[in-house]
Amino acid sequence: MENYVPNLRKKYDEEVVPALKEKFGWKNVMQVPRLKKICLNQGVGAGVADKKQVDTAVEEMTLIAGQKAVATYSRKAISNFKLRENMPIGCKVTLRGEQMYEFMDRLIAIALPRVRDFQGVSDKGFDGRGNYTMGVTEQIIFPEIDIDKVNKINGMDITFVTSAANDLECLELLKGMGVPFKNQNN
Repeated sequence: MENYVPNLRKKYDEEVVPALKEKFGWKNVMQVPRLKKICLNQGVGAGVADKKQVDTAVEEMTLIAGQKAVATYSRKAISNFKLRENMPIGCKVTLRGEQMYEFMDRLIAIALPRVRDFQGVSDKGFDGRGNYTMGVTEQIIFPEIDIDKVNKINGMDITFVTSAANDLECLELLKGMGVPFKNQNN
C-alpha cells in the first residue's frame, strides 16, 4: 500500500497543472491552485426532537466520507425552534490528502451521475475567494448508503476549499479535475 497515489491526484499532477499553467500564463508550478480540503456538512433539523437522528447522520456521513464524522452542536438557544445551547443539530467531516482525492473521485464518477435528472452542478456556488460549495439533496446517491436502512432522507453541503485567488481560477481547477458544471461552454 506504500507509494499509493489516488487516480485524481495523478490526473491533477499530469494534466490539470500543465493546462492551468498554460491557460493563465504562470511560470511557476507553485502558482497553480490546488485543492486544500473538502468539508462535508449536514444539518439535521429533526435532531432537536430526536437525538437518534443526529447519531444516524454521523454514521452515514462516516460511511460516505471514509473518515469519522463528528456531531455539531448549537451555539445559542432559539426558543422558536425549541433549540437549547449545546444540543446536537448536525454533523461534519473534513477530508484532506488521499481521502480527499478518493472522495472527490467517487463523488464525480459514481454519486453525481446517480442524481435524478442530473444536468450538471450549478456554477453559482463560488464565494469570491476561490472556494466552491455545492448542495446534495439526498444522501442515498452515495453507494455506501444502504437504501433499505435509511429512515429519513437528508441533504448535505460539500465545500471545496482551494488555494485559488479568485472564482475563475477555482472554476478552471474544478473543471480540470472533472466536476461536471452546467455551463461548460465558457
